[in-house]
Parts: sequence; structure tokens; C-alpha cells
Amino acid sequence: MTRSVLLVRHGEVEGDGAERFVGRTDLPMSAAGEARIVTLAAGLAGRPLDAIWCSGLARSRRTAALLAAGRGIPVRVASALAEIDMGDWEGLSRRAVAAQQPGAYAARGRDLAGFRPPGGESFADLAARVLPCWRTILAGPEDAVAIAGHAGVNRVILCDVLGLPLANLFRLAQTPGGVTLIEIGRQGPVVRLLDALSAPAAALAPAQPAVPSAKPSAMSAGAVPETLRC
Repeated sequence: MTRSVLLVRHGEVEGDGAERFVGRTDLPMSAAGEARIVTLAAGLAGRPLDAIWCSGLARSRRTAALLAAGRGIPVRVASALAEIDMGDWEGLSRRAVAAQQPGAYAARGRDLAGFRPPGGESFADLAARVLPCWRTILAGPEDAVAIAGHAGVNRVILCDVLGLPLANLFRLAQTPGGVTLIEIGRQGPVVRLLDALSAPAAALAPAQPAVPSAKPSAMSAGAVPETLRC
């Protein structure tokens, strides 16, 4: 049987997050970001999902809650799925870092995988943290899961699936609110859809709708979601 994983990037965040280094900074989604996820969830309503994974950051947890609404499925929080830690660069604009630390900024461009900002993580560090959790998810019992992820997290997963060096991770688009479909069958994982928004996501729905579970959703019922270690 083919298994499927939906990688969903959270919606846009409050403020000018697109212009700044926002890794572990716990910014909430904006109203527009939440609306994007609600639209995406509606487009995926007919597609079976057995569980949703997310990080402990507010934007990831809220994305998971919106995707899980009305489904009656577990939401699993894993600290290993948190976005890359940008250390002393957290919250700084890219322009400011380039102007104030030109040598370090240039070094990051030369070595995307290995460069570590002061007090933070490299993308190689991120991969070493995320990929064991990714394998735990794949080894689980569910046939269809979603990850309410972050841009860096989703990219290192995709590099692993596609056999790409981490140096190429920014060649993989991760738009806020975008969805990527990975199917795992006998031939291994295949990326069926990359970084789609609401209209193509609706085409993901299968011909036969999923049968909803009788159990209430942990998030929609107001219960504390599962917190797991990967």
C-alpha cells in the first residue's frame, strides 16, 4: 500500500517575517496566514489523514489545529520539528546582517549547509535533528499523515527524499501555506506535488471521501495535544 505525507508550511507570520531571520522566534500567524491555512484545509477536506505532526512553535501548532479541525485525529507535537535556530541573528533583517556582518553573511552564502550563526544552528545541524524524527514518522502505523512544518524543516526533508545536497535546499520553494505531497511505495518516496497553494491542493482530494473517526480531535476538543520525542 502507498503511504502519503503532506508537508504543509505554516501561513505567513505577523510583521515583516519574510524580511527577517525568523527561526525559533515564536511569531504567530497573521490573519491572512490563518485564512490561507483554512482555505488549504477546505481543499484537503476529502483527503484521508490519520495524524498531524507539528513543532512546539505557535505558528506550527496553530496550522496543525486548523488542519485537524473536524477530523477527529491526533495532533503530535515534536520538539525536533522546530525551525532552525538562527542564534544571534534571530529577528534581524537580512539587510542589516549583510551590512553589519558582511564577512559572516558572505560565509553563509558560500556554505549554506555548514555555516552556523553565533549561538545558532547550521542546516546540517537542522538535518541531524529533523531527519531521525522524519524516519520515526515514516515508521509509524498511519498510512496518511501531515506535518505542519517550517520552511527549513520541510526543505531538509525534501533534500533527503530527493537525494539533494543541503547546499541546494533554497532551490526548493516553500511558500507560506503551501503544501507538498510525498508518496511512499515499493519504489521508495516520490514527490507528487511541490509547494502548491489552495487551487491545486483541492485536486488532491480522492474520489471517495475519508470516513471520519468517532473520536474527537484533540485540538478541536480543547485537549492538550500529544507531546512526543523523536
